[in-house]
Amino acid sequence: MHWSFRPLRWLLPVAALALAACAPAPIYPVTAATVTVTPAQAAHAPEQYAKGAVIWGGSVIEVRNFPDHTEIEVLAYPLDSSQRPQPNAQGLGRFIAIYAGYLEAFNYPNGSLVTISGQLDGSRSSAVDQAAYVYPLVNVAQFHRWTAAELRAGHPDIHFGVGVGVGIR
Repeated sequence: MHWSFRPLRWLLPVAALALAACAPAPIYPVTAATVTVTPAQAAHAPEQYAKGAVIWGGSVIEVRNFPDHTEIEVLAYPLDSSQRPQPNAQGLGRFIAIYAGYLEAFNYPNGSLVTISGQLDGSRSSAVDQAAYVYPLVNVAQFHRWTAAELRAGHPDIHFGVGVGVGIR
């Protein structure tokens, strides 16, 4: 007897399409001006990426308000296809997002996940604890704080296994 997968061949494209439909679309468009560089790379060669557009995201470290702007220090993480930060991945360096105006720090607590689009605008030397550090600066065009529901979106609540389970929501 010869086993063949031909009757199931249609299942693979349907499954792939269904999974792709679950993932939300990117929130910011990638344009020809968008540079694909990490914050660590931009910090080492700020003149090379001067005025380049970036879409970066990560975890809020600190929010500082000034009279005419707000600075958000962010530890960058890789973004998924929907531009959600992936905090379980290796960090990509820190950056400072400069928002023209006031942001309530209470609404962006440490650890909040954010995605920003903006334009690189040089760098600033400072310190992380006792270590010297160079932060790329990004003038924010758009800024998004991810909610728990948005982070779960596109991840079906389906679990496979053997046994008995109890879930409470």
